[in-house]
Formats: sequence, structure tokens, C-alpha cells
Amino acid sequence: MAVFQYSALDPSGKSLSGTIEANHMQEAISKLKGMGYFVTSVSPVKFKKVTQTTTKEKKKTKSAGFSFSFGTPKIKRKELMVITRQLATLIGSGLPLLRALRVLKEQRKGSSSIVLGKIADDIESGALFSEALAKHPASFPPIYIAMVKAGEASGALEIVLSRLAEFMEKEAKLRGKIKSAMAYPIVIVIVASGILTFIMLKIVPIFIKIFEDFEAGELPVPTQLLIKLSKLFVQRFYLIIAGVGAIVVLYRLLNKIKPTKYLIDKIKLKIFLFGPIVSKTIISRFARTLATLITSGVPILRSLQIVRDTVGNEVIARAINEVRNRVREGEGIAGPMLRTGVFPPMVTNMIAVGEETGAMDQMLEKVADAYEAEVDASIAALTSMLEPLLIVFMGGIVGFIVISLYLPLIKIAMELQK
Repeated sequence: MAVFQYSALDPSGKSLSGTIEANHMQEAISKLKGMGYFVTSVSPVKFKKVTQTTTKEKKKTKSAGFSFSFGTPKIKRKELMVITRQLATLIGSGLPLLRALRVLKEQRKGSSSIVLGKIADDIESGALFSEALAKHPASFPPIYIAMVKAGEASGALEIVLSRLAEFMEKEAKLRGKIKSAMAYPIVIVIVASGILTFIMLKIVPIFIKIFEDFEAGELPVPTQLLIKLSKLFVQRFYLIIAGVGAIVVLYRLLNKIKPTKYLIDKIKLKIFLFGPIVSKTIISRFARTLATLITSGVPILRSLQIVRDTVGNEVIARAINEVRNRVREGEGIAGPMLRTGVFPPMVTNMIAVGEETGAMDQMLEKVADAYEAEVDASIAALTSMLEPLLIVFMGGIVGFIVISLYLPLIKIAMELQK
């Protein structure tokens, strides 16, 4: 008989590990399930024979690991969503966690394969799944680790992973809608900016030379203005590009400092037309994240802490922190949320009903769905409004350039006819 090392959860949800004798791995799993355990990993015991080469192996591992020291292996968000869904399916099919991770590792290439391999190795060494995930913060956000930990404690890892996959799919869908809606206006602005740059750098100087050759005399005011702008553009082109780059860098730096980030995020929430969309998107994300955490059994204070750290807006984050402090002192959630003045009354009222009925997770899901629908409608309305406005605006600029260039030509033609 072979000896197998296992990690499992007992019927009360307590984590335990040990060894069991069996003819093969499947028999070991069956025995553990027969004892009422939820199996998280099973692996054959490796005997001491191997330890003589440990030092050598460590050196090899270090030298092999050196090649990756230039960049931490990371699983991309989109790939993590797929891996989570596949992992939930494999565990649901009766495959032990360790074997499921090994299967997924073999299917993947690059960084994701490296990360999954390291997680599998940690679990094989006796670590819990959540502990192994916590070693890779670049790949697994706090919400992921917290939900897996709750799933381990409740013995419902498969259900929690399915919820996580669903949560990430909905988040990706919302981000995709926003990106696709804004793609067309952004493309128009980029193309129009490129055309205008070309006109100012190449076309206008040709017309300036024509005016000088024909001694057109005093030029019309629009033409004088255009010539001044063109000369400024030609002479200071690289300075203008450097200035734009400096503004972008400064914005990113200021966005990393809490007081200035708070002001920037406050402005984002109040920008004409765009502010309401930003606000609704954040509230939808807040409600869905909190609902997912609560449903998975994560304690409310920890849930609020995770939401605060992942909401992506300093104004909302401070409001959530205030709510968390009040909840820690024994208050409910709805009252403190209303007092912050950040959350709309509809949101706080629905959460209050959820607290009274004991169905807060369901109410939060409804809030998320309602605000996601509002975001869709707002984006559609904004896009349909922006497209013609941008076309008219760009058309006006091009029209001004054309008129400014042709007014002197008309004057020259009239003088030649005389």
C-alpha cells in the first residue's frame, strides 16, 4: 500500500491535514470522502531518499528562478476569469484541487503556467489554497483571496469559485461596454487631430509662401490668426508634444498622492455629462463586489475593507471607510451610507430593506443590476450626442482653416483680373 498526504475540510469547516494509506490516489480520495471530508489536495508521500540532493536542487531552483527575477509572473485579468471558471468546473466534476491546478497548468503557457505551478507546489507542501494565492498579489486581488478563504472555511470552494467567475465576467462585460461605446468618439478625435496637425505643419506653410510671392498685402484677420497659429505650431511643435507628455506624467503622479487624488476623483464625479456615468459605474461595482463577498461568507467588516480598497475612487473609498467605522461600532450599513452624502437615496433605501429582511446580498445584486442598466442607457445617450457634436466641431475647425486660406486667394484673383 502507498501512503498519501492530504489536506481537507471536516464537516464543521475546520481545515486539517494528515496521511492515509491506499492502493492508489482515487482510493485515498474515496476513503476521505467516506469520512465526510471535503478534499482540497491529495499527493503521494515522497520519502527521504530524495533529501540527499536537496542542496543541489535548491541551487538549481535558485538559478532557474533567476531568469524570472526581471519581472514577476502574473496572470492577466481576462485569463484569470477563464481559469477560475475552468477550476470551478473541474472541482465540480470531482477532481481534487491539486490535480485540477496541475491540469490547468499543463493547458497554459507563459506567466499563468508558472503561477499555477507555484500554487500547486505550495498546496502539495501543505499550504491552504488561499495561502498559496496570497503569495501572488499581482495575479489575485484581495476579493479573490478573501472569497477563496471563505469557501475553504465553509467547504463550498466550487460554489465560491463559480461566483467569482460570474462576478469577473459581469465586471468584464461592463468594462467592455464602456470601452466599445467610447471607441468611436476617441477614434474621431485622434484622426481629426492627426489631420489638423498635418494641415498646420505642411499645408498652411505652402499657402503662406504663395501669399508672400504674390504680395497679397494686408491679409484678412482669420488668415493672420491662422498663420500665427501655424508658425507657433511649426516652431514649437516638439515643445508642444513635450508639454502634453509632461501633463500626462504630472496627472499620473498627482493621482498617486492621496490628497490630490481625492480632488481629481471629486472632479471626475462632477464633470459635465461624464460625471454621472463615472458615479453610476462605481456604485454598480461597489454593490456587486459587496454582494459577492457577503454571499460567499466573508465577514462584513472585511468585505467593506476589500470594497474600499478596490472601488477605484478616493471620494467613494473614504465614504465606505466611514461606513465601516460606524459598522464596527455596532451600527447598520444603510444609515451611515446615507449620512456620507455620496450614495443616492435609492441605494441606501434598498440596502435598509435588505438589512430588515435579512436579504442584503440580494438587494445589493438588484442595485448593481439597476445601476448597470442605467450606465448602459447613459453611455448610449452620451455616444449618440457626442458623435454629431464632434463631427460639427471638427467640421467647424476645418471650415475655418479653408475659409482663412481661400480669402486671400480670392483677393489675389480679383486683383489679377483688374
